[in-house]
Amino acid sequence: MTQDTQDPIHESRVWSDAQWTARVIKNDDDDGWAVAMYLNGEAEPALVGPWTMGRDKKNPKPLDTAAFNTLVKTAKEVVRRSEQQRHAELNKNITVAVEGRRVRVELAIVPDDEGATATLRAMDEFGEESARVSVPPSFKLNVDSAQAWVTSGFARPR
Repeated sequence: MTQDTQDPIHESRVWSDAQWTARVIKNDDDDGWAVAMYLNGEAEPALVGPWTMGRDKKNPKPLDTAAFNTLVKTAKEVVRRSEQQRHAELNKNITVAVEGRRVRVELAIVPDDEGATATLRAMDEFGEESARVSVPPSFKLNVDSAQAWVTSGFARPR
């Protein structure tokens, strides 16, 4: 392993590879146990879920390769779905018909701690860009706002 990656850990309550770490933790809500999956380098877990009790019904079941691989697969899916949801929140598009032509209007918001920005652009039926303007990140893209923008000759919305 290189200096940038940690050595794998294979313990009963902590299991890791080059990308993920699973930690079995006491569930504060009841007498059971939970497992938290961390993407290495992240402070917050990507996934937290219940963990099975061991045979003594007191301690958690030890982590193993099969359980860890299943947890990694589930955590990756949670991260992927979260990224898809975030992308959908920041990127919207609507196709409208104006004067007999179809125009696809796209809104792309770029988040930033110092001030988000947004761009509205129009694409013709061949995928060629017809117009592009900056808009406030609070701009609401819907059929009415898209049609109004196209009808105005792509004047910057207020």
